[in-house]
Amino acid sequence: MARPFVLLALLALGACATPPEAACRAPLKPAIEVELYFGRDIGGRAEVSDADWAKFLADDVTPRFPDGLSVSDVAGQYREPGGRIVQERSKRLVVVVFEGAVPAGKIEAIVDTYKTRFSQHSILRVERAVCAGL
Repeated sequence: MARPFVLLALLALGACATPPEAACRAPLKPAIEVELYFGRDIGGRAEVSDADWAKFLADDVTPRFPDGLSVSDVAGQYREPGGRIVQERSKRLVVVVFEGAVPAGKIEAIVDTYKTRFSQHSILRVERAVCAGL
């Protein structure tokens, strides 16, 4: 049963490495892409409204990443600890960071704020090395 977790951990560690400069063809540069997936279901009793999401984005996300980000609507699904499959509307936030290391404090502040404000247990976070350019 631990095998899938070991494989996921190894994949996650490999994804955190920045590609070597030579691996990115000009004008692209090494960067880290961070994806966060925010469920909108609040304990089965309500949903994070579009207005609440817009306020969270404006007040808590944009000030931390003013140079740009992307948001899209996605359909999320996960298995609760009890085994029940839950489907919910979700938001996918993508930020590309060029400075090298991901500003973990900024990401964690966004995640912690959302979890606290909207009674969430977890936010899916994915990071991977990419070649990107403006």
